[in-house]
This record gives sequence, structure tokens and C-alpha cells, in this order.
Amino acid sequence: MNPTAELVYLDYAATTPLDETVLEGMLDLQRIGGDFANASAVHPAGRRSSEHVATAAERLAGLLHTAPRQIVWTSGATESNNLAIQGAARQRAHRGKHLVTMPTEHKAVSDVFRALEAEGFEVTWLPPDGQGWLDPATLKEALRDDTQLVSVMHVNNETGVVQDIARLGSICRERNVLFHVDAAQSVGKLPIDLQQLDIDLLSMTAHKIYGPKGVGALYIADRPDVQIEPLFFGGGQQRRLRPGTLAVPLIAGFGIAAEIAAQCMQTDAEHVAALRDRLWQGIHDIEGIRLNGDLCNSWPGLLNVSIDDIEGESLLLALEPVCVATGSACNSTSQEPSYVLRSMGLSDLEAQSAVRFSLGRPTTREEIDLAVNRYRNAVAALRELAPGKVA
Repeated sequence: MNPTAELVYLDYAATTPLDETVLEGMLDLQRIGGDFANASAVHPAGRRSSEHVATAAERLAGLLHTAPRQIVWTSGATESNNLAIQGAARQRAHRGKHLVTMPTEHKAVSDVFRALEAEGFEVTWLPPDGQGWLDPATLKEALRDDTQLVSVMHVNNETGVVQDIARLGSICRERNVLFHVDAAQSVGKLPIDLQQLDIDLLSMTAHKIYGPKGVGALYIADRPDVQIEPLFFGGGQQRRLRPGTLAVPLIAGFGIAAEIAAQCMQTDAEHVAALRDRLWQGIHDIEGIRLNGDLCNSWPGLLNVSIDDIEGESLLLALEPVCVATGSACNSTSQEPSYVLRSMGLSDLEAQSAVRFSLGRPTTREEIDLAVNRYRNAVAALRELAPGKVA
């Protein structure tokens, strides 16, 4: 079912509808007679709530092939990123203050590094190639004796490009450098085996996998070298790393969504891949169109394209009722062209015309066909208004 009624929603990279099974599980905890008590309380009601939290941790840990004790609950990937990056950088500052990341990271990562730069940390920003990919050799060359943390996004939220986190993590582990991965766009969509990967810290959120907004998690590897400082103080919950009363219904919903994702991952990937290919085939022959990213090395639920001689905001309006984005939803109020695409070598004009289509479990072929028709007609109509441009 389309979550926005008469609209055609193709912005699943920003947020997904709440799965009905997830919603029912959460409502059961909120009703009178449900298990709504504080999970830290020692009375019977509190212990029942605590059991729901433990079950959610088991479900999420099962998806990631790790132990439940290595999961710390947060309010979302933004908080998880902040806790991981600030917490690790400050805890290891006595060893060195050199950090490494990429300019194509989400603002929830890049802004944290800029804040740390203001505190006196030195950050190396590794540029991607023209398709958005980081060469592991580039990372290896950037590491120094005083490097303490590397942070690289798994799946880019604008282009869908998938980084080789296995190789990048191995390079970091060889040098005793902590490796953080923002996996907001990949958890529940791509297989992640934390028993096999050299990842020390991994951020995630529920609302990208048909779970509730307002809850996320941070995986912290069970290694002596992986220690982080808390951002908040005021209680002993979650090993004092993230104190505060746990949002039991949200956490339970995240756990249910993770369990469903584990069951549907393969079919979801095949579904969106077929629709992505249908979408690209429907628009790839438009003169002046450019694919941003790499179809062969990306999450298939994302397609980012630019078009010559078209301004992105005008195109977005002309596409209605199709809901797409010109970049990250977190930057949607800014008129600046995508910094991710500019980091990949696109000009301001090319980046300004970019549109991100992101597909999900509810997306249908009919919606794709409508989007293709809308996009072709919108480009033609806008070019008609701008004579002298590409015909």
C-alpha cells in the first residue's frame, strides 16, 4: 500500500512506512495492561519491559551476527554517529588526534568531524573517485602513527554507492585504528556479518527498515581497544554509555523490523533491483542525462541522475505527485547543490539538476512507469520553456 495515498512515494532512502506487524507489536506495549513500565525498574512490570528490550537486542544482533550485549540503544543514527565518533576520538585523544573520513559522508558524520576540528583534532578528508568510491589504497596511504579513528559510510544515502568496508576495516585493524561505519542505509538491506568484518563501531536507525522513527542503535565491538566516552550523563543505563529511560515500544519495534528485514532481505533486494532497472531503462535515453554513481557497485534501491540544462527545484515541482529528492532529506531546505555530488567531480549545475529516486518494499511497477512518464514529460516541458538548450 502506498503510504502517502494519492502521492507516488519514491523517497524511501529518507524514511519508510511503519510495517503493520511492527506497529501492532508497539501498540501492544502501550495499551492499558501492556508492558509499558520502565525497563530499569526491578518490580515485575519493569522486568517484563526489560524482557522486550532483551528480545529486541537479540533480534537486531541476529540480523548483524553479533552478541546482544554489543548493542547500545540510541534515538537514531545521528546520535549513534555522534556517540561513536566523538566518544572514540576523545577517549583516544591522548594517543593522537588524527582522524580520517570522506567529504561524501552524511551531515550526521561530517558535521561531527568539523566540530572535532574546532576542538583541535586534525581531520583528513579522503576524496572519492568519479563514481563515489574510496580506493582502499588511498586510505592506507592516509593513515599515520597518530591516526585513531576512520569513519566511512557503507551505502551512500544520495548515490547508493557501496564502499568496501571489509577491506577498509582490515586496513584499519592492521594499524590499530578504530573503524566506524555509518550503516543507516545498509542495515537490513545488505548482509552484514560483524563476526567476519573488522568493524569497531556501527551506527544504524530503525526508520530506514520499516521501523519507528526516534530509535537507533550503536554496535560496539567487544575488544579492549574499543572504548568510548559518553555524550550524556545522568544514569547507569546501558553501561553508562547512553543513560536515560529506554523507549521500550520503539526499541521493541526496531527489533521486530530487524527480524522482518532478515527474512525479506533477499526478496527486497531483487524487488528494488528489478524496479531500479526498469526506471533507468525508461529514462536513460533522454539527451543530456547522467547517472551519478555506479549501477554495478551500489544498493539497487537508489538511482541518482542529473540532466543538462534543467534546474533541480523546478524539476522536483514538475514531477509532482511523484515524491523524490534532490539530495539528502537533511539538506532539503538548502539551495546549495549536493556536496556529495560535487565531491565526485560534478559541476554546480550538474549537481543542482540531480534527482534521487529511492525505492522500497511497497514500490510497484505502476509507480515506476508513472515516474518515468512524469520525468520525461517534465524534462521536455522545462526545456520547452528554455529555448536554445538541449532539444
